[in-house]
Amino acid sequence: MAVPKRRVSKTRAAKRRTHYKVALAKPIKDKDGSWKLPHFINKFSNEYK
Repeated sequence: MAVPKRRVSKTRAAKRRTHYKVALAKPIKDKDGSWKLPHFINKFSNEYK
C-alpha cells in the first residue's frame, strides 16, 4: 500500500490549492441591448436564454 514518506507542509498544500478558483459569471449583451448574466431570466421580457 502506498504511504507518503513525509507529511506535506501547510504551505506546500496551500500553494497547490491556489489554482482551485471559481470563475465569476461575465455579463453578456442581450439582443435588446441590455446587459445580463448568462442563464438568468430577463425581468422585462421574461425570456430565458
